[in-house]
Amino acid sequence: MTAPVFANSAFVDTPERLVLRGGRWRKRPLYVRYGLCLDAKTGPVLIDTGYTNHALRDPGRSLGLRLYGRALGARLQDSGQPEAFLARFNLRPRDITTVVVTHFHADHVSGLRLFAQARFVAAAAGWDALRANSRFANLRHGVFPELLPPDFSDRLDLIDAAPQVAAPLLDHKAHDLLGDGSLLALPLPGHAPGHVGLLFPALGTPLLYAVDAQWTCAALPAQRRPGLAARLVSHDRAAHARSCDLVTRFAEAGGDVMLCHDPAPSAFDLKDLPCG
Repeated sequence: MTAPVFANSAFVDTPERLVLRGGRWRKRPLYVRYGLCLDAKTGPVLIDTGYTNHALRDPGRSLGLRLYGRALGARLQDSGQPEAFLARFNLRPRDITTVVVTHFHADHVSGLRLFAQARFVAAAAGWDALRANSRFANLRHGVFPELLPPDFSDRLDLIDAAPQVAAPLLDHKAHDLLGDGSLLALPLPGHAPGHVGLLFPALGTPLLYAVDAQWTCAALPAQRRPGLAARLVSHDRAAHARSCDLVTRFAEAGGDVMLCHDPAPSAFDLKDLPCG
């Protein structure tokens, strides 16, 4: 498997103090990343989908989804939409064989309907919660079942069924998604039911894409984690804190860490990723 490459689907302008304890009140443009890996055996693998028109522009959206988009004020990046991103690798949505869903928040599943040929991989806890929750409970946490393809369940493979292996640099188990140790799903509960990070052990320095464990890497240490904002969006605050500790330990052990929304550029971003 090649190293992952991440595109930015949108910017969300957010006061720094809401995502970093002790930060300023000035707004910073947070990325909404999603990624691509090329694998010779399984074919192209997408990591989430970022924000797309389906969540933020389509006229057929539900009232809840329209209000959600208006409140967030996300700025879609046309060059970072899945079709444009994939075209840079001579790919089309129908070429994607697998989409790993790290969790079911709208900014991670907005484009799933584009991938009519793909299998979806997600944790059972997230899928079960989406189906069991009331419409209001899903809305409160930014989950909109209308964004999923009608046949989602028929094309779903559960992360929980993948074999467990040792996670690099950690005394934890992860799920081997492709069966060759190149892409591992590490449970990082707390932010959302079934939230997982993705580990890339075969890189020169192991990489943990910790997704939404925090919004910025600067907030991973306990003393810099945001207060009110984290409490409002965390599914389980205690579990969220433990997941942050785990990601911090990975970084302290010498691993690379990147996050979905970190405003700082990553070495795995597209080289010409637009600035906020």
